[in-house]
Amino acid sequence: MIIRSSNLQFFLARAEQARAEGEEATLDHVRERCRRSEAAWHALAQKAERSETFKAEEAERKAAAELVGEGAQASTADGHAR
Repeated sequence: MIIRSSNLQFFLARAEQARAEGEEATLDHVRERCRRSEAAWHALAQKAERSETFKAEEAERKAAAELVGEGAQASTADGHAR
C-alpha cells in the first residue's frame, strides 16, 4: 500500500508544529487553539491515510476483476468452459 506520503507527512508535520507551539504558549486561549489545530491536522492525516488505503484496495479489486474477466474470455475463446 502506498500512501501519498507528501500529504500525510505535511499533515503530521503541521500537527507536530501545533503541538510544539501549544507547549510553548503562555496564554491559555493560545494553548487551546494550538490543541484544536493539532487535532484537526491529525484528523486530516487519518482521512488521507484512509482515502489512500481505500484507493489501493479498490485498485487491487479492479485488477483481480480484470484477471477473472480475462480468464473467462480465454475459456470462451477456446470453446471450453473452465
